Amino acid sequence: MRALPRRHHIGFTSPAMSAAIGGGRKKKALPALWAGEWKKAKNPKKIIARPPQTGYANHLTYCDSPANTRGASASRFARMPAVPTLSSWGLFFMNANSRRDFLRNIGAGAVAAGIGTDLAADLGVSTAFAQQGTARLTFGTLEPLVTLMQETTADRLIPQVVERLRNGTSLRDVVAAAALANARTFGGEDYIGFHTMMAIGPAYHMAQELPEARRALPVLKVLHRNATRIQAQGGRTREVLHPVQGVAIPNGRVGGEVLRDQLRQPNVNDAERTFATLARNADDALNNVLYAVEDGADVHRVALPYRAWDLMGIIGREQAHTLLRQSVRFCARSESPNYRRYMNPLRTALPRWLDQHRLVGRELGSRRMEDRWIEDFSMTLFRATPDRAADAAAAALADGIDPAAIGEAISLAANQLVLRDNGRTAAQASPPKPVGSVHGDSTGVHGCDSANAWRNLARVANQRNKVVCLLLGAWQVARDRANGTGNFIELQPYPREDARNAARNVEPARLLGALEEAIRGRDQARAAAIAHRYTTTDRPVRPLWDTLLRYAISEDGALHHEKFYRTSAEEYNSVRPAFRSRYLIALARVTASGHGYAAPGHTEACRLLNA
Repeated sequence: MRALPRRHHIGFTSPAMSAAIGGGRKKKALPALWAGEWKKAKNPKKIIARPPQTGYANHLTYCDSPANTRGASASRFARMPAVPTLSSWGLFFMNANSRRDFLRNIGAGAVAAGIGTDLAADLGVSTAFAQQGTARLTFGTLEPLVTLMQETTADRLIPQVVERLRNGTSLRDVVAAAALANARTFGGEDYIGFHTMMAIGPAYHMAQELPEARRALPVLKVLHRNATRIQAQGGRTREVLHPVQGVAIPNGRVGGEVLRDQLRQPNVNDAERTFATLARNADDALNNVLYAVEDGADVHRVALPYRAWDLMGIIGREQAHTLLRQSVRFCARSESPNYRRYMNPLRTALPRWLDQHRLVGRELGSRRMEDRWIEDFSMTLFRATPDRAADAAAAALADGIDPAAIGEAISLAANQLVLRDNGRTAAQASPPKPVGSVHGDSTGVHGCDSANAWRNLARVANQRNKVVCLLLGAWQVARDRANGTGNFIELQPYPREDARNAARNVEPARLLGALEEAIRGRDQARAAAIAHRYTTTDRPVRPLWDTLLRYAISEDGALHHEKFYRTSAEEYNSVRPAFRSRYLIALARVTASGHGYAAPGHTEACRLLNA
């Protein structure tokens, strides 16, 4: 293959890829930026991917078009470390639009033939269309609304949806159409796209907490984001999901293991056909796809199937195959050589834990544990190495302890990641996520969303997957703590003593007003302290939730406000009373951190709803 000119060596984020496409020269990977932009940095060699679990993956948001890249700070990129590391969804960075243009101009089949299927997968090139054909996936009576979601710009869509709601269309149908439009368009392969998918269900749940006049607001906020991204990526003309035919499972093989092995190749075409056969019903679809999901442990890998499962309670279990296909394709896109190297120790250890503690096939216990045990075990997981945390969870299951108690401890350990975080450093900051911030894709928010997903999947999965989800939840929370910024074990949790002392002087009747002042001032310490103080009074807790909900809707949240609000609400409602206040404190802190970045379309949606 003829070497490309040096100025075009952009978006290839491993030396192997650069060598294969750039004529075999072994050079350091160049940044995922548009041609010429990297020259502005003082040291272009340092413009590379940022490390996992520290909140950088969605910098793709700010560098996915020429216009956005021109507005980026070259000096900010120059501050990045010079050691290539995995992004938090398992891939090295590659510019989304340049990759798609590359695929469109050359053709997936030609790329795979020219450079090999393994390297094609590492580049994010899918050859699925060639075998799936061009037939459209359709959704019955919802199809006109789904198509409207794909064909209409955000500014035009929101007024039309409001008008339909006034004329009798249910909010549930709007949510269903948005989710199906997102799945059909992105198929779990687009970073902003799958984050939007994971916000749709939480937005609907948030809507149920609002009075009638404002009920549609959180949904309209996510619809605006959904439509904006769909249009940016080409709408109906660039759909990822198409009808797929099932294939026979080899005799004597466990279907989920076949699917997992195909995705390790990765062979997305065969995996899609296998999953079509395995997804006989919603339970089978979930339990089989979990074999692939459990082949790694990162926030997006686990949160995507959980939020898809949660959506089935809103739009119907008959959509299980469509919604969970996104995880099949996500796992295939993650399976680069670098991701395999990163996850191979976990993949090797998991069978050992299961065998050592004889956990597969055994009846799980129901021993209830006291609050003290939950507290102590959560800190055991928090302080442990990832392998020791997973082994501790396995030993607890083997000892007959109720899986729900282990899940509760995992959730509390993750909550400490928000309460103890010192926030982003100068090297980690960006305009919408400044120094000291903890909203968006921070260690704590990601850790809590992951623990919530593992815990909830364990509740609904079969015995084998219940066990594995809990082991991976324990492993990941310890890994997130170890990979976080600073020494989390030594840091004191919020609210810290000085802020608590100041909050004691606030009269109970003034607490909600003081909380709003702290949020608007982005004062995380005071917001956490005021929330804590409020929970120690005898005042009803709903007004505190309402205050936090209002800002979760009005502010952008860097793709994460809806999901984290829902995570906090779910954990609060399922955890023991002794621990509930911690989730409100964490939510108050994240809410204050994220204030000042208004959600696009929110003001217009309020006007249309007269809210």
